[in-house]
Amino acid sequence: MKNLKLAFVFLLSIFIGEQVNAQDWANFERYRSDNEKIGMPQTDENRVVFMGNSITDGWITNCPDYFSDNPYVDRGISGQTTPQMLVRFRADVINLKPVVVTILAGTNDIAGNTGPSTLEMIADNIFSMAELAKSNGIKVILSSVLPVYDYPWKPGLEPADKIVQLNEMIKTYADSHKMLYLDYYSSMVDDRKGMKAEYSKDGVHPNKAGYEVMMDLCTQAIQEVLVNP
Repeated sequence: MKNLKLAFVFLLSIFIGEQVNAQDWANFERYRSDNEKIGMPQTDENRVVFMGNSITDGWITNCPDYFSDNPYVDRGISGQTTPQMLVRFRADVINLKPVVVTILAGTNDIAGNTGPSTLEMIADNIFSMAELAKSNGIKVILSSVLPVYDYPWKPGLEPADKIVQLNEMIKTYADSHKMLYLDYYSSMVDDRKGMKAEYSKDGVHPNKAGYEVMMDLCTQAIQEVLVNP
């Protein structure tokens, strides 16, 4: 009887945990406390928020000085897709009152992390985030999706050409709306349209060398948008 009770409590705790996760689908809880603590930017602070998935989430882990030495705020969440980012965009970007937001998103949608998505659906979510930012006086940097030949956790999806198409859609939108398109892709792609081996261990997430490439490009992009009206 005692073992049955313990088993019941264990299963109940799993069920409750799953229900909580389902209710916080966009994972507002991840940065809720940090958002409350960070406060408003100082008068002369050019705050930049990085919105993204595991690539952004891992950036601050691999290169903490890039964020601590600059007024940069990492708001990446591993595994997230663009609809999840769009839902939390106000809480994790707009309410922090940044001067600039960089948006790096889309690869997990192509991988189907939250179900099937067309490229148009992915692009619409990215564009909606950009328009929310712009309407709140935030300058926008739209980043290319990084090259991927295959997803280790979901092989066989053949994402390479889809990423090329999505990047073309993002660039076209950025150009037509006078937003900066940050092209990580061209500097990191190999001859298979995957990520260069020296920049990643799994072909999806950058290693330290990959992030160093991204930091150089991102720093230039941030400086460019800050000096342009």
